[in-house]
Amino acid sequence: MKIIIKGKNIELTDNLHSYVEKKLSKLKKYFDRIIEIVVTLNVEKNRHIVEATLKVSRTMIRAEEDTSDMYLSIDKVADKLERQIKKYKEKLFQRTYPEKSEAFSSEKKVGVSINGEPLEIPKISRIKKLSIKRMSPEEAAIQLDLLDYNFFTFVNDETDKINIIYRRRGEELGLIELEFSKESA
Repeated sequence: MKIIIKGKNIELTDNLHSYVEKKLSKLKKYFDRIIEIVVTLNVEKNRHIVEATLKVSRTMIRAEEDTSDMYLSIDKVADKLERQIKKYKEKLFQRTYPEKSEAFSSEKKVGVSINGEPLEIPKISRIKKLSIKRMSPEEAAIQLDLLDYNFFTFVNDETDKINIIYRRRGEELGLIELEFSKESA
């Protein structure tokens, strides 16, 4: 497992570097197929922000936390990643051993998890069909704001790729550029 640590507006001291590695290397005991973890430590005014993206085969797991203390933010991100890894591992278990799953309930699919607690998978309650329009990312940002959505899907007229623009914390926006994987799911 490779751990890549980046810093924005912060000096990455040896203590900070070793603390991140110590906290995140513990994740290996929950799931041994972690390929790499990219961690970004950022300081904005008195906010200490930690973003971590974990790559497991064809899946990405992401966590972000901000507090007034960098070490506390690191702890919270590590805890969040641990919970997400356990949840991911339980879903893999459900797909691999469907005979050990319980039947559908009227609202949710319920299965047996690794730790014995029931694993509930939410039911899709609504399906919406939309046409995706061609536009620039700037136009998509305006649409996102006008429609008051959390995300908006469009075809980027500059790249001819499907993009998703979304709201991040605060007033920031994020842009996801989709690329189709050559691997089968």
